[in-house]
Amino acid sequence: MAIEPLVRKVLLRPPLLAAAALLAATGALLAAVRFGGAVPEAVPGLPDAGPVTAWGLPLARTAADLAAVCTVGALLLVAVLAPGGGRRLGARRMRVLALAAVSSGGWLLATLAGLVFTASDLLAQPPADVLDPTVLADVAVNTPQGTALALTAAAALVLATALPGVTTQGTARWGLCLALAGLVPPAFAGHSAAAGNHDAAVIALAAHVLAATVWTGGLAAVTATALRAPSHTVAAVRRFSPLAAWCLGTVAATGTVNGLIRLAAPGQLFTTRYGLLLLAKTAALIALAACGARHRRRTLPALEAGRRAAFARLAAAELLLLAATVGLAAGLSRTPAPARAPESYDPVRELLGFPMPAPLGGFPWTPLFTEWRFDGVFGFATAALALAYLAGVRRLRARGDTWPVGRTVSWLAGLAVVVVATMSGLGTYGKVLFSVHMGQHMTLAMTAPILLVLGAPVTLALRALPAAPKGGRRGPRELLTAVLGSRYVKVISHPVVAGVLFIGSAFAVYYTPLFAFLMRSHYGHLAMLVHFLAVGLLFFWVIIGVDPGPHRIPYLAKLFVMILTMPFHSWFSISLMSSTDLIGAGWWTALDRPWGASLADDQYNAGAIAWATGDIPVLITTIILAVQWVRSDAREARRVDRRIDRGDAGDPLAAYNAYLASLHARDERIRMARAGRGDARKPGARAATPAPPADGEAHSMEDRP
Repeated sequence: MAIEPLVRKVLLRPPLLAAAALLAATGALLAAVRFGGAVPEAVPGLPDAGPVTAWGLPLARTAADLAAVCTVGALLLVAVLAPGGGRRLGARRMRVLALAAVSSGGWLLATLAGLVFTASDLLAQPPADVLDPTVLADVAVNTPQGTALALTAAAALVLATALPGVTTQGTARWGLCLALAGLVPPAFAGHSAAAGNHDAAVIALAAHVLAATVWTGGLAAVTATALRAPSHTVAAVRRFSPLAAWCLGTVAATGTVNGLIRLAAPGQLFTTRYGLLLLAKTAALIALAACGARHRRRTLPALEAGRRAAFARLAAAELLLLAATVGLAAGLSRTPAPARAPESYDPVRELLGFPMPAPLGGFPWTPLFTEWRFDGVFGFATAALALAYLAGVRRLRARGDTWPVGRTVSWLAGLAVVVVATMSGLGTYGKVLFSVHMGQHMTLAMTAPILLVLGAPVTLALRALPAAPKGGRRGPRELLTAVLGSRYVKVISHPVVAGVLFIGSAFAVYYTPLFAFLMRSHYGHLAMLVHFLAVGLLFFWVIIGVDPGPHRIPYLAKLFVMILTMPFHSWFSISLMSSTDLIGAGWWTALDRPWGASLADDQYNAGAIAWATGDIPVLITTIILAVQWVRSDAREARRVDRRIDRGDAGDPLAAYNAYLASLHARDERIRMARAGRGDARKPGARAATPAPPADGEAHSMEDRP
């Protein structure tokens, strides 16, 4: 009976709660290291780093993880979660940033200690023998593990020295981005980097670490807010709750992917120590999901009613469980994965990340539809975009608004095309055959964007996202509007700039050494595919986009831009077919593909594919543009007719002049609001709701919904 009040007293005191979280993480780490066999026994006659390194390395990693969580949580509170506040940071937020600077210093020290222990482990020497700066510099420069730790230490150093001087919210957001970037490098040098299908493993691990850190840091931030600033708790929790749900889903999905990659067979989940530790981590994740469900059902309604004790207790218990999970994860990272059958060295596998695929053969090129390989970036991104879009549609329907089914179908179909282009045989053979790569390029740049821009995702977001309260901090809707109206978007969305980027980037990639350089790295190849998709989205948004944008050009001008751009695409295709110089010759020669057409013939086929696949999207775009043009004229005619019906039927010209005057008055109100001269509407007057955009009608920023 006397223990429960003592436990509650500990949980509701931040310093004691932090100490309890540290003990939970350390205890879970030691148990995982001991059970998983992460401390190998010394073999007589072989050099050994000693027990100090064996235990110190996971302890240093756990300390670095906890310090990173504190840093991210503090920055997340200042930049995202804390309610109210203007551009300049107040005294309370400055104190939180000071805490972030201190935790960044701890992150730096723990990372440097990890670098020392890593050097000791790699060189099989005691830590005292590797403290020479020359040795540590050599490890930091010439080993993947050392380079990753050096990059993380550099990020922590910048944060520790720069955060005390931060006084604006925008700079705090950049600090949050830097902290998240500092978490990524170790993911590229851990066990997952050496696993089978290492590209998917590394990307999944990076997403796993980011989501887990944001989740844990955000929970720590809202728990501290509940204990120290009760008046801000409800607003902070409202902002954190959907973020926590997304983090939970990401952690579960990426953990599943990593587990499938690391285990050779499902039975190893129950018969190996690594698998049992993975089950323990899964059980902890399920318990955390149960805590989140209880928050939504019980404690959040109580918190909004002014009763914060139940929320604080459950959040503190959840934080302790998360801290123990962090320690368990650190121990799991040091536990040897189940042994796989030895594989002979394959230089092609080193280049591609997978063995040389089977020959394509003749029509219908069956492997293009059967050789599927999961890509973490496109896989998780398309899933998240699909869920976010459907959530927006659901929110509109819940409040009684309508959303065209055709737009939803178009968006989901566009995402499906992206999945096919990046994870089917197109993605596999796109690294082996230039012709297939060109088909992948054309699909991402000229097919998927048409479907995606017709889905009008920005319009959906502007209608579904809640508006920020008056006088409060800008929310996602306001930030999205600011991005659309930014100078950068105004420049790149200019029709001439969009056309130059769409066509010029293809010449810049393929007719320079950049193509061979990007193909040699999975992440360079990934960046190239993302670029093709991005420039395609930009170009077709300008031509047939439904979403609001900074520029409104007549439909005739849009048609003119497309007519001017497409001949350059044809020129690019013809140049590939007629060129005697091989594009990316260094990459194709290094692969030494033993089957299929010669490099010259394959390049000719690539040009033919670029030529053939360009005509159909152009025809489809022209038809869509014509339909939008006709609908726009009909819609404008209906608007004028309604104005005439409400005005003087005997004087249509007067009614039309009144309509033009209303447009000028609207523009004047917008200019006054943008100039900060106050609201032009009369007090108490209700803002007129603009008519929703018709399918296929492009709108300027002034006509955004």
